[in-house]
Amino acid sequence: MIGIVMFLAALLLLVIGFPVAFTFGAVALYFGLGAAYIEIVPDGGTMLEWWDEFLSMFSMMPFRIYSIMTNKILMAVPLFIFMGIVLQKSELAERLLQSMGTLFGKVRGGLAISTVLIGALLAASTGVVGASVVAMGVISLPIMLRNNYDSKLSCGTICASGTLGQIIPPS
Repeated sequence: MIGIVMFLAALLLLVIGFPVAFTFGAVALYFGLGAAYIEIVPDGGTMLEWWDEFLSMFSMMPFRIYSIMTNKILMAVPLFIFMGIVLQKSELAERLLQSMGTLFGKVRGGLAISTVLIGALLAASTGVVGASVVAMGVISLPIMLRNNYDSKLSCGTICASGTLGQIIPPS
């Protein structure tokens, strides 16, 4: 039940217009303060005991942040995004997509099919969904929009091809 209330509070703050980082931080702090208050006040605790409980609840947060920062898999994400930008700026990926588009030229949606194939290969090689979706978005979205594909179809194709990496064996 608390999770649903936290989700609704975050959704309300986002709809009002608060930035995402401040919204999630404020919701976490507010519910953390509330949990510490609920833990101490019914037992007749003092304000000092309440503050100690709050600090003990949040004392493990630096360790969690450090463990996320030292994750070696996430360290490669900026490099994969850089790879996508290099492929886009050198127009190598554009030529690859156009050649695959001519391969599927007779088929309706040939460029979308080639985007799915290249996105699946990229997603399987990276193993990180976010990096492959961003790289494919940088590479193939302008080409698909230039070839008069609907923006909804283009974005959906790119997002779907990026998530295929989770079911392809190398990852």
